[in-house]
Amino acid sequence: MTQPGNHPSEPPQEGSASRLVAMGLYFYAAMMAAALIWRMGFYREAIFFASPSDEARGFDPLSDFAIGLGAGLVVVVLSSVWTAYTRWGRALAVELAALVGPIGIPNALLLACASGLAEETFFRGALQPRVGLVVASVLFAGLHFVPRRTLLPWTVFAGIAGLFFGILFEWTGNLVAPVTAHIVVNGVNLPLLERRFGKEAGNP
Repeated sequence: MTQPGNHPSEPPQEGSASRLVAMGLYFYAAMMAAALIWRMGFYREAIFFASPSDEARGFDPLSDFAIGLGAGLVVVVLSSVWTAYTRWGRALAVELAALVGPIGIPNALLLACASGLAEETFFRGALQPRVGLVVASVLFAGLHFVPRRTLLPWTVFAGIAGLFFGILFEWTGNLVAPVTAHIVVNGVNLPLLERRFGKEAGNP
């Protein structure tokens, strides 16, 4: 996910959490609207499915949800290992904790759901069927680009995660698995950032 936040050298200001959440929700609402207008309005295709043949085949919500849940947990474990055992991973976690600020668990979960649904609908549901897996993943990484050297690994990680989510979309043929995986990753990692690295990042 990506939202504007506080500079790491500055303590979060009062009310910054509510502003962050509000801006994030507006941004994701606009992204959802653009995705729906693009694929459903312009191309007359069901945005939920990867292709018309996938739509005709249908989907298994429980199976696809389980696939997404498992995939999301794998990404969470890998990112946690990277954070715990590499210098770059820890430095990135501190930077992200400062960027996001102390938003609290309810707001973190709200943003996780909004970002997972909107970003997957846009990049996988609308973009990927038109531009392909690789280009959609690169553009997804670009959304997570911040012009700061310490945050460049976040962009790379987002690109790899986007490729993974795109493979889930093509494999299952629908958005259930990638949306679930994306929400799990953000829903677990956002609160963990605040709890484990908030003080080190200078958050109150």
